[in-house]
Amino acid sequence: MARLFGTDGVRGLANKDITAELALDLSVAVAHELGGQGLFGGRRATAVVGRDPRASGEFLAMAVMAGLASAGVDVLDAGVLPTPAIAYLTQRMNAEMGAMLSASHNAMPDNGLKFFERGGHKLADDLEDRISERVGVTWERPTGAAVGRIRPFQRGAEFYIEHLLQAVPGRLDGLHVVLDAAHGAASAVGPEVFRSAGATVDVIGGEPDGLNINDGYGSTHLGQLQEAVRLRGADMGVAFDGDADRCLAVDADGSQVDGDQIMAILALSMRERGTLTDDTLVATVMSNLGLIQAMEREGITVVQTAVGDRYVLEEMRAHGYSLGGEQSGHVIMLEHGTTGDGVLTALSLAQRVVSSGTPLGELAAVMNRLPQVLVNVRDVDKDRVGTDDVVQAQVAAVSRELGSQGRVLLRKSGTEPLVRVMVEADAQERAQGYADRLASVVRERLAL
Repeated sequence: MARLFGTDGVRGLANKDITAELALDLSVAVAHELGGQGLFGGRRATAVVGRDPRASGEFLAMAVMAGLASAGVDVLDAGVLPTPAIAYLTQRMNAEMGAMLSASHNAMPDNGLKFFERGGHKLADDLEDRISERVGVTWERPTGAAVGRIRPFQRGAEFYIEHLLQAVPGRLDGLHVVLDAAHGAASAVGPEVFRSAGATVDVIGGEPDGLNINDGYGSTHLGQLQEAVRLRGADMGVAFDGDADRCLAVDADGSQVDGDQIMAILALSMRERGTLTDDTLVATVMSNLGLIQAMEREGITVVQTAVGDRYVLEEMRAHGYSLGGEQSGHVIMLEHGTTGDGVLTALSLAQRVVSSGTPLGELAAVMNRLPQVLVNVRDVDKDRVGTDDVVQAQVAAVSRELGSQGRVLLRKSGTEPLVRVMVEADAQERAQGYADRLASVVRERLAL
């Protein structure tokens, strides 16, 4: 049986893969696993529920809240807010669990369910497996006054904005920023918090209608933001994804500043302030070699994990590191949040520009981003990629030829029969040639 939870919750086509029935049953299972017997210090267990603006989120959120309340959990309905806001509010309200309806950067027809345990932390693999085992199991239903209550949580956005402004107390007066909200969950709170901090703000992709989320806007479609920054003469631009747990940026010339560059800028800023624990940054194996080289030059250690912000977070929590993230723009600042927060990242980046008096493009130049080529080799036996002698011999040969000027990474997909071949080199043509060479060997040796 396929695992119900993926790398970041349960995700799929809304009303086909992600149905109201699944949302209700899964929420009941979460309530039973995280809510215990339902009583904590004389009160019922509490859950905070939020969603992004997708049309399907309207009925799926109702199903989630119905499932939780039917299992005896009191529900605070926070409405449309970013994923990190729900994580924060779960912690702030001392709730036993949180739930977020979102498919992040996916197109509008998809949706997904993410859950948080007490403290606003994402669920560990073993906890997700225990929840999955509870789905559909017969249970004793509470009745009468024992059922949960559902109440609007109207101050949720206010609390979240207050938290962001306290986390990044520096003012942004004089800074002109274009915000691309992806017609998503940060369409209201993103501009409001930047304006409250003193920035001049232009907004694009900030008119969600339930159907247009991530449609030509947001962190996966930077063209509109790049053009807007240049045309409006802004100092910088930031783009969120649909649930605003990540962001990317562009400088005044419209050049992209990716998650690796953002982490490099923030790492140096935090070290300067004495808040970069053990002078260490946590990144994934997909981070550009240029980040590793830049941090080495600056005397900052980079610890690398498997791909996925959850694995970055696990490493950070295990050793108390304060900064980590992914090339895609998931950045975690553990002092201020339990998950990637695009709005917090954008605020921190903007504050560094203002406090340093240095344009974003110059700050980003701390690292030289090496050309990176990714080739997906489909319809292969992905589980043999690490054990096939010929494939591994070719990987070793290419690694020797690249030396310190590049690297190779072969990684199997978690959901499809494919292998991802990634090569970095000092020139685009060289990276492409080596990637094609390795992809050909993988295709020949591991074909199904």
